[in-house]
Amino acid sequence: MTNTQLDMRGRDFVALADYTQEELYALMHYGIELKRKQKAGDPEQALRGKSLAMIFEKSSTRTRVSFEVGMFQLGGTALFLSKNDIQIGRGETIYDTAQTLSRYVDGIMIRTFAHRTVIDLARAATIPVINGLSDLNHPCQALADYMTIYEKKGKLEGLKVAYVGDGNNMAHSLIMGASKFGINITVATPNNYAPDADVVKQAQEQGKLYGSTITLTNDPREAVADADVVYTDVWASMGFESEQQKRELAFRDFQVDEELVKWAKSDYLFMHCLPAHRGEEVSEGVIDGSNSIVFDQAENRLHAQKAVLASLMRD
Repeated sequence: MTNTQLDMRGRDFVALADYTQEELYALMHYGIELKRKQKAGDPEQALRGKSLAMIFEKSSTRTRVSFEVGMFQLGGTALFLSKNDIQIGRGETIYDTAQTLSRYVDGIMIRTFAHRTVIDLARAATIPVINGLSDLNHPCQALADYMTIYEKKGKLEGLKVAYVGDGNNMAHSLIMGASKFGINITVATPNNYAPDADVVKQAQEQGKLYGSTITLTNDPREAVADADVVYTDVWASMGFESEQQKRELAFRDFQVDEELVKWAKSDYLFMHCLPAHRGEEVSEGVIDGSNSIVFDQAENRLHAQKAVLASLMRD
């Protein structure tokens, strides 16, 4: 399956829930093909002459570099716009910002706090809007993650993914992606840190179509037992730094360490969307161990996002 079989031009990429299994597989396989071409020295420049506005209300390493380099490799241009660079930081409405940028550029990527901001921007813009991260979802990361698992395992359907930690935006997108790909996912969180109930319900309903199960638990060992993939994230995401000490207490039994991963399959993959706090949510021995693929998944942000950019913004 290639992207040419499915026409996604002009669409937004706000959440994985908006895309079918067929479409997500198409994006994933297209990302793998773009990666192959880039490494072979034959890059596909599908966006020659196109421009992407990148709005950053939250700072980033991987999101900024991967989108900016991705647009360059596709033959286009990316413009970095912090909240201090544009009038949205001084009170201009989302609608006015979206309408104005739609006259200048061919697509918008936004990394922000409130998910509502992404939705409002997408509704107001007349060009594709891509969610680079919101407090509710991180769809580009999850797409890159499942692309990485597919490369390593040769399949997705029927695998077990264990997510241990905070039921945050990363957990939400992994859950929704699992429901689309027929993956069984178990999420282990402390009390009061479970994923959003509406997201879980939507994923469980979707999972019935593809044979996936979504399980919530407060026991990390139950989650990790016989897992093909063990995934974690920081305990205090951006915007929750003030809760760091409180969260360290709540999550102290949820570190992914050498003892916990013994419950997983021997060939398990360890994943983390980065940046990581070694010694908090994950031990150095695990993240730097032979089962860790954290930098492979970081690299695939570039290739998966190129697939999204080229599919949505091409002529």
